[in-house]
Amino acid sequence: MTLSREHYLKCLGLTDWQLRHPTTFESNSDSVSETTWKTLKKCVAECSACGLEKTRTQTVFGIGNEQAELMIIGEAPGFHEDQQGEPFVGRAGQLLTAMLKAICLQRKDVYIANILKCRPPNNRDPQTEEVALCTSFLDQQIALIQPRLLLAVGRIAAHYLLKTKSSLELLRNKTHQYGEIPLIVTYHPAYLLRNPIDKKKAFVDLQKVQSQLK
Repeated sequence: MTLSREHYLKCLGLTDWQLRHPTTFESNSDSVSETTWKTLKKCVAECSACGLEKTRTQTVFGIGNEQAELMIIGEAPGFHEDQQGEPFVGRAGQLLTAMLKAICLQRKDVYIANILKCRPPNNRDPQTEEVALCTSFLDQQIALIQPRLLLAVGRIAAHYLLKTKSSLELLRNKTHQYGEIPLIVTYHPAYLLRNPIDKKKAFVDLQKVQSQLK
């Protein structure tokens, strides 16, 4: 059975879904609690709104420091993520770990999530309807974490967060804004595995991340 929008609201204890602005979410309020995270995770695990539950092995909620200064957002789980229930594992995950190490960060220092919480069949791009139905979960994660900086990895994550269709090359080398949160765009690690020549460009982006966090 497809879950309705009302079911999301009930799961999250809300009477009407409104994304809280990241800078106005009260970090010390009762809403930002272990219970809230558990409830949100349960809603994601039970979600069948877009139909991807028919082909997924499990949902991929997100992982990392829930008070992280840096939040990394990708597009959707792949095969290994679907199997293990964690974002960015396998070869792309190993490369992301190395990218973080290059700017003196570890995975435990950041929070990692995706636009979609379920793997699309054959790793195809997320569809517009799937993004529309799933991203309320991501919005709530951002509001709970209140990161100082967002890093969008890949075209699809950048397009959703910035509400644009501009190419990745045009979006790089700039500091954008998601509300009042600075946002930097770089290549997806899976892309860099196929196009290692662009790793130097990605390192430039990572240096911007390091500079922004300082």
